[in-house]
Amino acid sequence: MPGRFLFPWHHTAALLALCVAVVTPAHADLRLCNTTAGRIGVAIGYKDSSPTGWATEGWWNIAAQTCETVYKGALAGRFYYIHAIDYDRGGEWAGQSFMCTADKSFTIKGVNDCPKRGFNRTGFFEVDTGENAKDWTIRLTDPGEGGKSK
Repeated sequence: MPGRFLFPWHHTAALLALCVAVVTPAHADLRLCNTTAGRIGVAIGYKDSSPTGWATEGWWNIAAQTCETVYKGALAGRFYYIHAIDYDRGGEWAGQSFMCTADKSFTIKGVNDCPKRGFNRTGFFEVDTGENAKDWTIRLTDPGEGGKSK
């Protein structure tokens, strides 16, 4: 399961994160598509070559019905982590993999001791891009738009 979308108690609808692989030979990037009717903010986490082994970056502001590249170049790892916020309707796409974020634009090395270092401890959902994927597209969708596919 790619993660949960948490709405404040007064909302009656929920959004569902749908991860879809789209392999295209012309590009080598991690892209995120917002197929919802609202604006979203996205943060990503991934393994990097720093001494801590992990990095998080954010926020990409993605308009409704558009896509953005959130990691440029051939994918270096198999697993990427996503946290997204629905700016217009409230709620978030979240998971059980905790990493560091900040309120404004950020690049953070390391995922431990977030509050001690002045950052937020935020739940991300895991995206498994497979063994040999060089590019991947993640689609965040409204409820009822289908299930997980590859």
